[in-house]
Amino acid sequence: MYSVEFDSGSSRSLYVQIYDYLKKEIADGRIAQGERLPSIRNMAKMLGVSVTTVRMAYDQLIVEGYLESRPQSGYYVIQGSWGSTGSDGRTETGAYEYPVTVAQAEEHQNDMMYDPESFDFVKWKKCMASVLNDTPELLLSEGDRQGEPALRTEIAAYLYKSRGVVCGPEQVVISAGTQQLVTHIARILKVMGITLVCKEDPGYEPASRIFGDRGFAISSIPVRSDGIEIEKLPANIRSAVYVSPQNQFPTGALMPIGRRHRLLEWADDNDSIIIEDDYDSELRYFGMPVPALQGLDGGKRVIYIGSFTSTLFPAVRISYMVLPRDMISIYETMKMDYDQTCSKTEQLTLALFMQRGFYGANLRKIRNLYSHKLREAMDAIGEYGGKDGFASAENTRSGINIILRIDTGCAGGDEKETAGRLIDDAAGLGIKVRSIPQLSHDGMIYLIFYYNQIPAGEIKASVKKMLSAFRAAVRGN
Repeated sequence: MYSVEFDSGSSRSLYVQIYDYLKKEIADGRIAQGERLPSIRNMAKMLGVSVTTVRMAYDQLIVEGYLESRPQSGYYVIQGSWGSTGSDGRTETGAYEYPVTVAQAEEHQNDMMYDPESFDFVKWKKCMASVLNDTPELLLSEGDRQGEPALRTEIAAYLYKSRGVVCGPEQVVISAGTQQLVTHIARILKVMGITLVCKEDPGYEPASRIFGDRGFAISSIPVRSDGIEIEKLPANIRSAVYVSPQNQFPTGALMPIGRRHRLLEWADDNDSIIIEDDYDSELRYFGMPVPALQGLDGGKRVIYIGSFTSTLFPAVRISYMVLPRDMISIYETMKMDYDQTCSKTEQLTLALFMQRGFYGANLRKIRNLYSHKLREAMDAIGEYGGKDGFASAENTRSGINIILRIDTGCAGGDEKETAGRLIDDAAGLGIKVRSIPQLSHDGMIYLIFYYNQIPAGEIKASVKKMLSAFRAAVRGN
């Protein structure tokens, strides 16, 4: 029944080829919803591969919402509405919803932490030298207001390979930050007659403030463990929704493939627009990323936003968006009202950095560095905070931070005031943490811990000192 034709000459590993095969069989209906798959051991025997290879393929399908593992029973294709919520408060993948209704989280992109070991400055300087020495004539003219064509071409090619985004360079718009791009989007939506924007709660607040300042009605939609609660999006009203399905900030929620299709169906049914913020999608350390909404949609109803903020260095701020083709004509009428906010020199340097393969190599270096740091941080939190339940970690698959949950043991206390003291204690140790306002409840304090800023090899000692200070602050021991 299961027949994978392995390509020995392919650069794709065996587990990826198995994953691709099973995903296509499920998507095409040849493996039915609710069907039980062979055990990992039996599938390995059928295909003539190792147990580990099959386990990795199954794990990726579970992450993406195609399969679920039932204890003492086996692996099953998820039935019906993938990721819907059951009566016991769990999704069909068995994950519990976030237990509270939460309000805004603090802004996350304005004070990036940075590890100097995470970037190859030597190659960057070589690319910049090439721009300055080999093509100085390009710097003697004003830059393209939409972004340099060379960089837009590289971004379009990169997005197709890495995220499945379908676009041409003419659909890419470059700017110095996400907030500037959201300003452009707000103007485009106004021209389209859209006046209501839905946002994740908690979510990226600067975006919702921009829309609010421009007269849009804002609707806050709760976030569950599998992303925004699609069932609470408005029906029969043309609107837009701002989502981050790959690594939701600040919860780290990953939207499974079934939920992504449901969100796209909602947009189709209501003639609405999805704004997909794919921030930090490159920094996924386990398994493969779920395809971007934009690619699943074919680029019709999704505005895709990405950024190089976490993968370059703080002094270079280059973000971009991909517009549906139907919106390009609207953008063309307004782009002359805006100067390009990114340095032309830096854009051309980044284009060369990507063209020569340096960006991909550096990205692999960053993933390797941060994945080791993440494991070190998780082990330390478990060792120094997990034994008595004082501290635990969430959002452990991707990104540059961990959600740290602190059990103060004092329900009914002032969580906001306590969080402020913990932030100050961490700062005194040279460690950056931030609070997630109103996510804290019943004596539980939620903090964003930026583990990526701590040098490799020092994380265990830093976590030990931090949690010791936190214990002293909230429990006196």
